[in-house]
Amino acid sequence: MKRMVTVASAAAMALALVQVPVARADGDGRVVRTDKGLVAGTVTSTYRMFGSIPFAAAPLGENRWRDPQPVAGWEGVRDATKPAPVCAQTPQLGEQASDVEDCLYLNVTTPARKTVKPRPVMVWIHGGGFTNGNASQYDARWLATKNDVVVVSVNYRLGVFGFFGYPGVEGSGAFGLADQQAALRWVQRNARAFGGDPRNVTIFGESAGGVSVCAQLASPRSAGLFHKAIIQSGPCGLTSPGQRPGELVSFWKPRAEVEKQGAELRLEGCRDIACLRGLEVAKLLKVHAAFASPAYDTRALPISPLVAQNTGRLHRVPVMVGSTHDEMTLYLALFEPEPVADSAFPARAAAMFGAELGAQVVARYPLNGNGDARDELAAALTDRSFACPTHETRQRLGRRVAGYEFADRGIPLIYPDLPPFPGGYGAYHASELPLLFEFADLPLTAGQRELSEYMVAAWGRFARTGQPGWRAQVQSLAAGAVGPADFARDHQCDFWGQQ
Repeated sequence: MKRMVTVASAAAMALALVQVPVARADGDGRVVRTDKGLVAGTVTSTYRMFGSIPFAAAPLGENRWRDPQPVAGWEGVRDATKPAPVCAQTPQLGEQASDVEDCLYLNVTTPARKTVKPRPVMVWIHGGGFTNGNASQYDARWLATKNDVVVVSVNYRLGVFGFFGYPGVEGSGAFGLADQQAALRWVQRNARAFGGDPRNVTIFGESAGGVSVCAQLASPRSAGLFHKAIIQSGPCGLTSPGQRPGELVSFWKPRAEVEKQGAELRLEGCRDIACLRGLEVAKLLKVHAAFASPAYDTRALPISPLVAQNTGRLHRVPVMVGSTHDEMTLYLALFEPEPVADSAFPARAAAMFGAELGAQVVARYPLNGNGDARDELAAALTDRSFACPTHETRQRLGRRVAGYEFADRGIPLIYPDLPPFPGGYGAYHASELPLLFEFADLPLTAGQRELSEYMVAAWGRFARTGQPGWRAQVQSLAAGAVGPADFARDHQCDFWGQQ
């Protein structure tokens, strides 16, 4: 997402700190003592920002495909004016490529003014399909300063580095989730040093980050590490279309399946884990996208979060669960970059949903006459894969859950080089992010800026109290049109619940 402001650019706009000559705690909060040593960040009149703080040892050599290990302490003062690096990944949707395997770092943003009472802490888990993204894409100054909270954004290993499995390798398929847990333990040890309250921690994330929040809600190893949770466009039952007609693919895989996949990998002729651990990052990136599903039956995630949700085994904390109104327009544009003629709608629906269900979809989602059936296909896929699983998550969680739907159809695209889409992309997947995090060059209308203020305050209120501030079961969020949503009816969840 090229439009996102990084911690680095924000620091440059403020003042550049290079080397701190002596180890001391400055009165302006520039130097903070963590449990491993002193760090020096950037301080302005409104915020403090600390980047690239290690929360685990470098996952290199024998630590590749190993649960995160403790990081060694350091002498003197560590420069924390630079952002956390980008974990190894291939380029996708404007994301930068990276060959950095040493990436287990986090960023901290706080208000500048001192406080006697510890502030709530919000821990952001980025999205990117478990293969892309990074903590430093997200400028958290709005959330921190407008809500008087501490925001921590964390990296975790991605793709082949975070979710690879191999027989006999402990933690197979869930190293990235274990990284998130290590970052949450860092927060428990260090929140107070940055003015935060370790007894009031909210985890929140979008897309794969939202799915990660589901995983942490289901993991016994996360018990006590957070106290509230926000799932954005990542319900526990999220699915995507598979290769065969009607096939739905879950994000979750059993550990045995991931280990089998790794054992069958013959990359560079390697036939054992020692050989694979010795390969260069660039060679492993050739199979990066093949490992994009967190594994359960692991220490980090003993059971599928969907099973945990449906059997009442999620941590009992206040949760806010939401999605965008038009999640799948983005994916339809990638699957189907060219227009789909109205006459081809039945065949494309059959290919996506299977013959019998496809015929029902054609009847349920009638053509609007614009000559391109991609928007109807996107609506059906949005309801099946995102909206109704989101509704199901809210229903299963019961009384301690709040809901929202981001429905502003006029948000500018944050992804570059997308083809035209019939009727526009609407409230596409991730379109709420520019209203929560600062995107420096993304033009927002006055109404959208007002909506941003409302949302930032609601997210902060939830972090502080466990309530976002509305009474509706699902609050629709659009510029000039904030109010209750008839979510299940709008997304035809009665129909999809019967499938």
